[in-house]
Amino acid sequence: MASMNNLTTLIKRLEAATSRLEDMVPTMSDPSAASNGMASLPESGLTAPGADARGGAASPSQQTAAPLPPAIDDFDALINGDVKTFVNMSEEIGGLVAEQSAAVLRAFAAERKFLIVTTRAKKPDIQSPVYMEVLKDLQATMGVVNDIREANRASPLFKHLSTVSEGINVLIWVANESKPADTVTEMLSSAQFWGNRVIQEYREKDQTHVQWVQTFYRIFKSLAAYVRQHYMTGLTWNPNGIDPLQATEEVNAGPSSARSPTPQSSTGGPPPPPPLPKFDNAPPPPPMPPNGVSTSKNPADMGAVFDEISRGESVTSKLRKVDPSSQTHKNPSLRAGSAVPSAPARSDSQNSLSSRGKSPLPGKKPESMRTKKPPKKEFESNKWLIENYDGNPPEGMLEIRASISHSILISRCTKTTIRVVGKANAISLDNCTQVSLVIDSLVSSVDVIKSPKFEMQVLGTLPTIMLDQVDGAALYLGRESLGTEVFTSKCTGVNINLPGQSEDDDYVERALPEQIKSVVREGVVVSEIVEHAG
Repeated sequence: MASMNNLTTLIKRLEAATSRLEDMVPTMSDPSAASNGMASLPESGLTAPGADARGGAASPSQQTAAPLPPAIDDFDALINGDVKTFVNMSEEIGGLVAEQSAAVLRAFAAERKFLIVTTRAKKPDIQSPVYMEVLKDLQATMGVVNDIREANRASPLFKHLSTVSEGINVLIWVANESKPADTVTEMLSSAQFWGNRVIQEYREKDQTHVQWVQTFYRIFKSLAAYVRQHYMTGLTWNPNGIDPLQATEEVNAGPSSARSPTPQSSTGGPPPPPPLPKFDNAPPPPPMPPNGVSTSKNPADMGAVFDEISRGESVTSKLRKVDPSSQTHKNPSLRAGSAVPSAPARSDSQNSLSSRGKSPLPGKKPESMRTKKPPKKEFESNKWLIENYDGNPPEGMLEIRASISHSILISRCTKTTIRVVGKANAISLDNCTQVSLVIDSLVSSVDVIKSPKFEMQVLGTLPTIMLDQVDGAALYLGRESLGTEVFTSKCTGVNINLPGQSEDDDYVERALPEQIKSVVREGVVVSEIVEHAG
């Protein structure tokens, strides 16, 4: 009977222990959730970095980043692809170009963070300070790219720096709420204004610079395709998201920034300051003395100087004596003449050094001595290249059929008439003589440099004409192009011909002013056009 009681008591104790174990099971977390850490939580429920949902410190395995949206993954592919290729090409050129490309990489990384914020936050008012605070890092990194250009205007690579400085504004497509892809196309036209000049200058000297420009252009094409795929009608925000400033702080400090393909720190700190301006042939700074203490003010050294001074005539004992025949105060005949007797003959090494410092720079080779190259009319990528035409081709007028994405580069042509059919993007004309240009319409501008006796007729619309060092030009505008802006620099004999009141009337010629009068009025310089009366 006692053994039965003991068995009953043992069974009750086992049942009580089993009941306790069953009560503890619901309070324990799922083993799979514990192994995944923060990755098992929804993205909108992320807590502060470095802490888990229960308030404790998160382990390194718990700080893995949540999966990113497809739009961010594709943007990472763009950075790791075309942008990284452009940076590598810039490093081959080196110098300021490499420094500026690093700033471009940081700017794309800043835009990547901004795009992540849009997936987590509600859309703020564009005019509010909150929106400007979210865009602050992107604007700062874009400003660094432009500062490098402004601080190095005397650099021989200024055209390279200007190409990137004008093109970095493509990142503002995020502010276009209707057609952001159009912003990318417009910024490509701005970059091509300088980039095409780089191609024209280095086409026959160094193909690396030409490939560098084409690599930069490729970024715009990839970015335009990316925007059309993910943000065709404008940037999208999360309607159920959190506050934009809170999302910005989480992105700057969260694990997602650690996956950035650019060399950004995970803390998302401010961008580095712009580099200091560089000057040509500037000597390197002197080496720092050991322990940062200068040894030039040693009392013993100063005492040695005073000892030398106090030695008297022995200080000048090693100076060369001037022959009396060469002393002007003893020879009146030397004072009467304007020339001093020549010095003794120098050695060949001394003569070569002195003449090297005073010799003028070699002049440019005259055009008559240049090798005449065959005419060239080619279409590369989205650019027409017209070169070395002397007179019109046998078939008559040189005709180019262009579209809205085509740029036209014309150089070293003489007595040639060029007809551009269709609406092109931009036209650049350099070092040409007596060239006549007839165009339908342009999206951007016509840029004419060092091309005397230039003539152009506009049949459609044209926003801008820029003339630089042009001696003699006749511009014929149509009724649709009366709003064209004309910019001139170092130009003479430029006339604009305007259509008459009716189609039967002749053109009316108007001359652009060449003489400018500047006066100071109340501390301000005022410039006026000189008028000749009578």
